[in-house]
Amino acid sequence: MGEMGKMGRHGKDGKDGKKRQGPPVRKRFGQHFLESVWVRKLIDLINPQPDDTFLEIGPGRGALTLPLAARGGRVVAVEIDRDLAAELGPRLPANTLLLCADVLAVDLKALFEREIPGVTRLRVVGNLPYNVAAPILFRLLAFRRSLGRLTDATIMLQQEVADRLLAEAGTGEYGVLTILVRMQADVTRLLTLPPGAFRPAPQITSTVVRLTFRSPLIRLRDSPGFEALVRGIFTKRRKTILNALKPMAEAVGASASEALATVGIDPVRRPETLEVAELAALADFLAAVRK
Repeated sequence: MGEMGKMGRHGKDGKDGKKRQGPPVRKRFGQHFLESVWVRKLIDLINPQPDDTFLEIGPGRGALTLPLAARGGRVVAVEIDRDLAAELGPRLPANTLLLCADVLAVDLKALFEREIPGVTRLRVVGNLPYNVAAPILFRLLAFRRSLGRLTDATIMLQQEVADRLLAEAGTGEYGVLTILVRMQADVTRLLTLPPGAFRPAPQITSTVVRLTFRSPLIRLRDSPGFEALVRGIFTKRRKTILNALKPMAEAVGASASEALATVGIDPVRRPETLEVAELAALADFLAAVRK
């Protein structure tokens, strides 16, 4: 897991006055530690309030965890690196809970119902490495649907992933992630961080975005069916929508041509040109036929 707010490996002073190194940076977890000036900027953007409860993904050495806990109500931090978790745990205040686990393996709904059953304002903070950013975002969307108390997520992403979240229909970045996130959240770009904001410096530019969760953009007959449709046609994004839709339409005994004509979509368009409302109309047509 990547670590938003992890500070550089400055270490601690030992009794002999020499610097002690912290746990080693683990490349497989995408670890890059944020410099203090950028930590302060992020805290100001997050603007923690006393009634906020935070889920922090990848607390690292606690650069964000500690100020979040000082200004917010409660912090639940999930850290995959056992060495970092062991170092951080003893330094945390009483209003924090640290789990050494992979956030993708944690039942977030059960965790919060057990630990903080009455939370009304739940927020997420985290740095999501490129290779697991999409799975974690999809997990947060499912968490929002199941618990309903998630208000926003301030997350750091590789710039390319942020561009996908903010993409417009008809562009190469527009796809499954764009559409499924947009159905449940408004996305705002907050901050761009150069490689020099981290130690060790990565070879990428990072972007901080905020997802503000809300009611679904469009009321659907069948939400799982909508997701299946989006995933299905975007595996064939270079084909016409007619050809991309055919297997799914035939699976429910429908005609792709009829479906497109009914909802007013030109069959020669490509999947990546379809707006969310058009995709929702197609999914609702297939749901009606299926029933």
